[in-house]
Amino acid sequence: MSQSDAKFNSLVSKFRFERVLNSNPQTKTVSLLGLIDGQPAIITLEKTHFSFDENEVHHSPDGRSTPVLYQRENEYSCINALQELKQLASNDIYYWGLAILRQNMEHNPTARLNLIWPATPVHVRKFESQQLHLVRETPKTYLQIVKPYIDEMYEAGRLKWVDNILREGAEADRVVYKDFPEDNKRDGFVILPDMKWDGVNLDALYLVAIVYRNDLKSIRDLRSQDRDWLKSLNNKIRSIVPACYNYALRADELRIFVHYQPSYYHFHIHIVNIKHPGLNDGIAAGKAILLDDVIESLNHLGPKGFMNKTITYVIGENHDLWERGLRHVVAKQLEQDGIPKAPKAVREFSEEEGDEPVLQVSKK
Repeated sequence: MSQSDAKFNSLVSKFRFERVLNSNPQTKTVSLLGLIDGQPAIITLEKTHFSFDENEVHHSPDGRSTPVLYQRENEYSCINALQELKQLASNDIYYWGLAILRQNMEHNPTARLNLIWPATPVHVRKFESQQLHLVRETPKTYLQIVKPYIDEMYEAGRLKWVDNILREGAEADRVVYKDFPEDNKRDGFVILPDMKWDGVNLDALYLVAIVYRNDLKSIRDLRSQDRDWLKSLNNKIRSIVPACYNYALRADELRIFVHYQPSYYHFHIHIVNIKHPGLNDGIAAGKAILLDDVIESLNHLGPKGFMNKTITYVIGENHDLWERGLRHVVAKQLEQDGIPKAPKAVREFSEEEGDEPVLQVSKK
């Protein structure tokens, strides 16, 4: 066992469960809050994708055929790994059941585990189940509420881990591609796997490109003069990523996008296999914006770029920005739009265990 594996095992073994933050049956994930050595910790577990046997032949433009190996044929591949079956029901030609699969750390691990420790209150709120709202962020709202929050994040050193990747060599063994030209460091960037990807299954490929430029916190900082830089960056990503994976997927099979609000305020780009279904709200409207659309928008937004635009997005009540002013912004917008206020609703839960909650609506 390597030194890093030993430390990881030691930390996880000391985890003391406190409560479930969130559980998602669609993405097969669960986030748990607990303590490690008395400090808050968050563990997220996600069921891994099935391994399977499939060999595909890639035909290059010059006519050569190159086999692309998706998964070695072995005893851990999907059907071969079946150890036990139990039927739940059947109807005509349809059958439902449960299965136990043979597990192996290299070929067929059960789950992917992420650990955050020590976890801050911001981390806890991010992973916790929460009520979501749609907000229209005007340039004025950004300057009054969002920008001061971003500035505080930098002053508190919350982005130190990004600088560690870009300049201190952290996670160097995970870097897929690094472009850091000595004559123009401003255009540099690194590509590495996102925490949501196991690094093996290309159907679930999820990479992130982090730029070296430190003047861009989010799309709000993009100006008209950045359009050509973004276009070049987009083309580099679409050329580099397929080559890094032996052209097992093509440039037009990559979903390339940015988030707003982003999870951290240093400009970065998400790169995902276009058929990846398990990203939940990560690719939903109100969160993800295709990089092509960002580039196109810069053709029409004028010199101030995205500072001229009202951006509509989804935000959760656990996000600091909600209580720092976005709650009042949403309420005011609904009033100005002439949307009637919802009636007061009170959920009353029976004290008897197992009873369904009763929703009572006030008639006042």
